[in-house]
Amino acid sequence: MRQIHLAGFLLASQVVHSHAVWRHPRTELGFLEPEYYQNIARVLERGKFDLVFFADSLTMPDTYGGSFVESLKYGAQGALRLDPLVLATAMAVVTKHIGIGITRSTTYYQPYDLARGFATLDHISRGRAAWNVVTSSRASEAGNFGFDEHLEHDLRYDRADEFLEVASKLWGSWEEGALVLDKENGIFADPSKVNYVHHVGKWLKSRGPLTVPRSPQGRPVIIQAGASNKGREFAAKWAELIFEISPNPTLMKSYYQDIKTRMAKYGRNPDTCKILPAVMPFVGETETIAKEKQVFHNELVHPMAGLLTMSNHLNVDLSQYSLDESVEKVEAQDYQKLLSVLQRLSLDKTITLKELGKIYGRSLAVPQLVGTPIQITDKLEALFREEAGDGFVISPAYLPGSFDEFVDLVIPELQKRGLFRKEYTGNTLKDSLGLN
Repeated sequence: MRQIHLAGFLLASQVVHSHAVWRHPRTELGFLEPEYYQNIARVLERGKFDLVFFADSLTMPDTYGGSFVESLKYGAQGALRLDPLVLATAMAVVTKHIGIGITRSTTYYQPYDLARGFATLDHISRGRAAWNVVTSSRASEAGNFGFDEHLEHDLRYDRADEFLEVASKLWGSWEEGALVLDKENGIFADPSKVNYVHHVGKWLKSRGPLTVPRSPQGRPVIIQAGASNKGREFAAKWAELIFEISPNPTLMKSYYQDIKTRMAKYGRNPDTCKILPAVMPFVGETETIAKEKQVFHNELVHPMAGLLTMSNHLNVDLSQYSLDESVEKVEAQDYQKLLSVLQRLSLDKTITLKELGKIYGRSLAVPQLVGTPIQITDKLEALFREEAGDGFVISPAYLPGSFDEFVDLVIPELQKRGLFRKEYTGNTLKDSLGLN
């Protein structure tokens, strides 16, 4: 029987998709401490999640007003981000089964350094590493790495395609059995099973070999979140797991079918890529309690926090407009970008920027599921059976409480229906995802 796959979504930060997270009374403000993330990993492993993964970016948001002042003041997404690779290692050493994924950019890293880091993480975790591949979307990231300009969108994906090729060569530069460790004869490794890469391409050069022996999975599980046409093509070619945000079931199903269809041109079986749309659950002993939790959470969102993040996501400086101005009064060029947000969220164009900021800050278009454990399970099962996804990314409204509630209340219902595992099978993340 086909079963649901689950991933826990995190940022190494004070917020996640929810901008109420850090303000919520049930959130522990330990996001600068390793124990905070280790506890979350243990909770999700107790729930038999396939993996937990960190989204990331490489700049402090300063689109709004050309400054980071407001983003820092209100704690908008990106105002603070630790390096998730360090946190992933801390989480790996206190868990045994759950996969651990982090985001790394193909635009601002080099293949050798990245391949070495992920091979090391795969060893440390004994085969549970995953890489969320991004090309970086914000022009401000360029300045942090010494560049005057950010590569154009399609060119970033062209570079990313070659980047994956080089990284794969580096991960394969050590063959199986290359590490001998023959103490008696003093033979450490078999040089005939370690190879140079000698890659020279349009964007990248790398000699190799990697200094890390072949890891348990050979390479990390590849995660992607391509939304544009170019991004979807890249995901169809490379991704083994796709994280996507669609605000309603119709768009979820459309995305699912599109990616699965595109995979055929790359000779891939659709089952070799798991697509997981994001949801934000509010679980209560009764439906009334669940709705109260949702309302309480949503009211905690400061409208400026959501507006600042949206300004950064759209690369539109919204500081030039009054917060009480309706969106339809925004200048034509900026309005077209805001219109895409309104359409995705099914909002009227007469809404004010202040109202839009508050709504966007609730979940960044991640749909909120509200109800009892049985009602939440019913909704997830319906989406799963209608092929809106192969499972779900669970986005928390407060931490670690949202994950605790989902694990304690919803997971047993999923298991009761035979929709989710009761125990881990296999040893690696690829085993959990059924990719081997």
